[in-house]
Amino acid sequence: MKLIVGLGNPGRKYKKTRHNVGFEALDAAAKQLGIKFKKAKLVKGSVAEYGIANEKVIFLKPKTFMNLSGEAVQPLADYYNIELENILVIYDDLDLSPGALRLRQSGGHGGHNGIKSLISHLGSKEFKRIRIGVGRPPEGVSVTSHVLGTFAPDEKKEVENTINTAAKACETWTNSDFQQVMNEYNKKV
Repeated sequence: MKLIVGLGNPGRKYKKTRHNVGFEALDAAAKQLGIKFKKAKLVKGSVAEYGIANEKVIFLKPKTFMNLSGEAVQPLADYYNIELENILVIYDDLDLSPGALRLRQSGGHGGHNGIKSLISHLGSKEFKRIRIGVGRPPEGVSVTSHVLGTFAPDEKKEVENTINTAAKACETWTNSDFQQVMNEYNKKV
């Protein structure tokens, strides 16, 4: 069983913000696969399920705020006994330019509060990641204002393409080794 988590903040207020690219990538992947999200009974979030061969893939959009993401992920991973190596998290990254895409096997939190929460609740940093670049804020703009803001008009198309590429990478991972997925999608950047 695999778990793919898109990080973001719940509510209309945060839709299409830089911080919600993880949600958008999961929505795009669900659309590509023809599956729908529904409210989860076990966790604070919305889930969609996809079966391929003898494997089940669960998509999760936590309904906690970003800095509490681990509160939604850890109970679901525990309930289904999902191994850390079978968890993939999609999130925004300030250190990548808008529209850049990077896949990694594991890593630290890099100052990202959602990832800090996941590491804390899962007790490890050994889970897979897809990072979508949102860029650094311009001088005089706080990080919070930047990530809770929307993309500039000239960034939107490239970011949408990257979100769709991240969704395809998720679909590819459902039936491929993650190293192969990294080799294929890190080259596309």
